[in-house]
Amino acid sequence: MALNASTQIAHPADKVIATLADRGFAEHLTSLAKGTLTSFTVEGDTNSAFTLTTVRALPTDRVPDFARKFVGASIDVTQVEQWSAPDAAGNRSASVKINVAGVPVSVSGTESLSPAGEQSEFAIDAKVSSSIPFIGGKLASAAEPYLGKALNMQAAQVNEWLSR
Repeated sequence: MALNASTQIAHPADKVIATLADRGFAEHLTSLAKGTLTSFTVEGDTNSAFTLTTVRALPTDRVPDFARKFVGASIDVTQVEQWSAPDAAGNRSASVKINVAGVPVSVSGTESLSPAGEQSEFAIDAKVSSSIPFIGGKLASAAEPYLGKALNMQAAQVNEWLSR
């Protein structure tokens, strides 16, 4: 399943990147999903190329019933974003990989952050896949809307976080 989404963030790209790389923000975002942040690392300087790795334990209470039997009451989700340094115009891109421990469902693709004056556009172009025969496509289809909602929630929370 393809996941393509973009959203406007009412803050400059450098502040958005700083927020995404802030452990406090990651803890806040995870708590909204009623999860636990189990690991958060930033490798490199966020003013240049860097890697952001986030591991969250998330409840599965909103997962469709047919999928819950595969994952149990919670799942560990690892997200790795390898951000490029900003180009001359301030644009950045990242390769993103999301894996769910114990479940053959993954996401891989790219994120982009583009400045637009005092605002930014954040976009993701990714593929949700599952290697389970026969029902893998159904699992990937079930995961796709949650990931789109997560992107929109993240953008809204970046706006709120930076407006404090």
